[in-house]
Amino acid sequence: MPNITAQELRNKYLNFFKSKNHTIIPSASLVPENDSSVLFTTAGMHPLVPYLLGQQHPGGTRVTDVQKCIRTGDIEEVGDNTHLTFFEMLGNWSFGDYFKKEAITWSFEFLTGKENLNIPLERLAVSVFAGDNDAPRDEEAAAIWKSLGVAEDRIAYLPKADNWWIAGTTGPCGPDTEMFYWIDDGTPAPKNFQETKEDKRWVEIWNDVFMQFEKHEDGTLTPLPKPNVDTGMGLDRTLAVLNGQTSVYDTELFKPMFDVLAMDQEIMTNDEVKKARIILDHIRAAVFIVSDGVEPSNKDRGYVLRRLLRRAMVMGRLLNLKLHWLKALVGQVIFAYAESYPDLTAKSEQIFATIEGEQKKFESTLEKGLKQLESRIKSQESGISGTDAFDLYQTYGFPKELTKELAVQSGQVFDAEKEKEYETEFKKHQELSRTASAGQFKGGLASHSDKIVRLHTATHLMNAALRKVLGTDVWQKGSNITEERTRFDFTHNQKMTDEEKKQVEDLVNGWVQRDLTVKKEIMPYEEARKLEAIGVFGEKYAETVSVYTVFDPNTNEVVSREFCGGPHVEHTGVIGKFKIQKEEASSAGVRRIKAVIE
Repeated sequence: MPNITAQELRNKYLNFFKSKNHTIIPSASLVPENDSSVLFTTAGMHPLVPYLLGQQHPGGTRVTDVQKCIRTGDIEEVGDNTHLTFFEMLGNWSFGDYFKKEAITWSFEFLTGKENLNIPLERLAVSVFAGDNDAPRDEEAAAIWKSLGVAEDRIAYLPKADNWWIAGTTGPCGPDTEMFYWIDDGTPAPKNFQETKEDKRWVEIWNDVFMQFEKHEDGTLTPLPKPNVDTGMGLDRTLAVLNGQTSVYDTELFKPMFDVLAMDQEIMTNDEVKKARIILDHIRAAVFIVSDGVEPSNKDRGYVLRRLLRRAMVMGRLLNLKLHWLKALVGQVIFAYAESYPDLTAKSEQIFATIEGEQKKFESTLEKGLKQLESRIKSQESGISGTDAFDLYQTYGFPKELTKELAVQSGQVFDAEKEKEYETEFKKHQELSRTASAGQFKGGLASHSDKIVRLHTATHLMNAALRKVLGTDVWQKGSNITEERTRFDFTHNQKMTDEEKKQVEDLVNGWVQRDLTVKKEIMPYEEARKLEAIGVFGEKYAETVSVYTVFDPNTNEVVSREFCGGPHVEHTGVIGKFKIQKEEASSAGVRRIKAVIE
C-alpha cells in the first residue's frame, strides 16, 4: 500500500460515508457542553449521546465526523508507541436508522476497497461478542463478516470485558465488533485469531458498537425499539499501521515536530525518545485545549492544561532544548493542523500568548522549586526522601526524574526504597484525583433528569440576562450542570456588582413567572445567524443546527435564542426560583457564576 497522509485519511473517511448518505458534521469542542461527568470530550460519541438517546439530530439519522478528543487517564503511559493525550476519532453514526449489516459491510468496504484503504484481507481479523447469561452470542455480526469473506478462524468470540459497550451502569448498551490489522510485514498473519489475539502485532484500528438493548436498574436487558450504531477509528493509530510504522510518533504529523526540536529518534537513547515524545504530545494537546477557550489555572480543565504544559517544559529542561523551542513547536502544531482545523490559525495569537504566559510563570515557579530542592538536599543527611520528591512534584510540577537527577548530581542516593515511597504517595494522589473528578464518562445520561433540564433552561435565561445587564460583549465560554447547581463561564473583564447580580436574578425570575414558551427548531446555520441565535464563544457549528428559542407567544418577544442540543423544559413556569450563589474569576477575562433553582 502507498503511504497515506492524515488529511487523505480524514477526507477518504468522510467522503466515503458521505457517499452512504451521511451528513458530515464538524468536531465538537474539547470542552463538553452541559456534561458534569468529565472535564473534556473523551470519545467521538461523547457529544452525540443526546441523539443516541432519542433526540433529533439536525443532520438527520446518519452523520459522520472527525472528533477532537482528550484523555488524561493514561498520562503516565504517554511516550510509548500508542498512548496519546490528544487524538482524533473518525466516526459514523446511525440514530435509529441502519444497523449491523450496513455498518459491518461499510466497514469492510472502507478497509479493503481499492479506492479506499485497500488493506489485504489476509491482514485483517475481527472480534465479536461471545455471549453470556445476559445476552446471546452475536452470531448475526459473525455471519455478516463471514458473508464478506472473513474466514471463521479470523473471528474471535470475546466476553463483555472486550466486546460490550455501555455508557454508565444503566441505559443503552450492546455488543461491538472490533477490527484488527496485522502490522508485521515480515511474517504472515496467523490463521487463527482466537488463539493469537494477544499477539501485539494484532492492532485494533476500528470498533463498531451496536446499541440494541437497554439495561435496567435490576440488571435486566430489553431490546431498544430503535437500535443505534456508534463507530470509532483512531486517526493516529490507523495512520501509523497503514504506513508500516511501529509508533504513532513516527507519522508525518509528528516528524516535523521532532525536526523543530532538532532531534532524531534513531540516534537518541530510549529515555531521550520518551521525553521528546512527551513534549510533542503535551504541547499538541495544549494547543488544541487553549484553542477551545481553556486558560491555565489551578483547578478543573485549567489544571490539566497547566500540568501538560509544565510537564513538557520540565522535559525540555532535562533535554537541554535550545531557546524558543516552545514557541517554534506551538507554531508547527498550528501549521500541521491548519487545513483540518482553520480555527487554530484564527486563534493563533491567543494560543501563543496563553502558552508563552504560562512558560514565564513556570520559569519563576521552577526557580523556587530548585531552591527548595537544594535546601532539602543540604539539610537532610539521609538525602531527599520519596515523600519530598512527591511534594516537589505536587507543589512545583517537578517530575521524579528531575528530582532524582539533581539529587544524584549532589552525591546522594535515590534508591528503590525511596522510589517505592514516592510511588505510594503518587498512588494516593491518583486515587484522590479520580474521586474528585467523579468517575469516568457516563455518557451524559444524568443530563436528562427533571432538575437538570430545568437548570439547563435557566442557564439560557441567565445568559440572556447577563447580556442585557452587562452588554453584548458577554459570551458563553462553557457550562457545567449538575443536580445541585449550574456553573456558567462567560467573557467579562470585571467583578459583577451586587446590583448587577440582583438585576440578572430579577430578569430571570421575571421570565420564569411569565411562563414563556420554549421552542426547538432545526434550521440551516445561516438562517439561525440571521435570526441572531447565539452560541458558545468560538464554537464551530454544522450547516444544519438545532436552535432553542424562549419567547412570549402573545407578543412574539424573543428573550433567548441559542444554538443547543437540549434538552429543555417546554415552558419557563416550571423552572422554579433562580438564585445566584457565587460570582468569581475563572481565568483572565472570564468570570464564573454558580447558581441554583429553588
